[in-house]
Amino acid sequence: MAKIYAVGVGPGDPELITRKAERVLRTAKVICTPTGQADAASYALSIVKGIVNPLTQEIITQLFPMSKDESLLEEFWQKAADEVLTRVDAGLDVAFITIGDPLLYSTFLYIYRILRAKRPDVPIEIIPGISCINAAAAAAGIPLGMAGERIAILPATYADAELRQTLLDFDTIVLMKVSRVFDRVYAMLEELGLEKSGAFIRRVGSEQEEVVVDLASLAGKKLDYLSMLIIRK
Repeated sequence: MAKIYAVGVGPGDPELITRKAERVLRTAKVICTPTGQADAASYALSIVKGIVNPLTQEIITQLFPMSKDESLLEEFWQKAADEVLTRVDAGLDVAFITIGDPLLYSTFLYIYRILRAKRPDVPIEIIPGISCINAAAAAAGIPLGMAGERIAILPATYADAELRQTLLDFDTIVLMKVSRVFDRVYAMLEELGLEKSGAFIRRVGSEQEEVVVDLASLAGKKLDYLSMLIIRK
C-alpha cells in the first residue's frame, strides 16, 4: 500500500532539512504543500524547491485559510484530506510538507485526524523537523531550558489573565503568533518588568531573518506574521 508522509522541512533554511526528509521528498510521487491564501505562494514549498522536481512529481498546493471559523475551515480540511487519499488509492506515496515540525502548531494537524478517521488502514509516517522555536532560540542565543526550569509555549493571542499568569509562572516563555498583538504583550511585559528580558525573531532561517532585543523599538509597527517572542527570565 502507498504511504502518507508528514514531512517537517524546518524553519526556512534548506540546510536545516533532515537527510531523511530530503530522501522522502526526492522519491515521493506527490508533494502536498499548504498555503494560507489562494493567490499566495507556499512558504514550505519555497524551502524545498531545490529538492522536489515538478517535472517528475505532482505538486498540489492546498488552501488552508487563516480563519477562526471552524465550520468554514472544515470544508478545506476535508478537501485536502480527500486529495491525499485519492493519490494513495492510486498507489502513489504522498508527502505533505509543513514548516517546522509536523506535530507542533503545523498545518498537517488539521487533516491528520481526518485521515486517521477516514482511513485508519493507510500508513502515515511522521518525519520530524527542526521547529522554528529551536531555530529562533539558536539565532538569538537564548537557552530554552536548563536543569529544572519550566518552559511554556503558547499563542500570544491568549486572554490577558492567562498570559500574565504564564509569564509569572514559567522561566522561559515562547509566544507564537505575536505579530498582531505585540503592543498588548509588550505593555504586559513592561508591567511585569520583563520588557528587557526577551528577543523578537522574524523569518528565522530565511534571508530575511532578524533578531530584535530592543523590544520597545517594535511598538506601534506592523510586524511580520512569521515571527515569535522568546522571554527568558
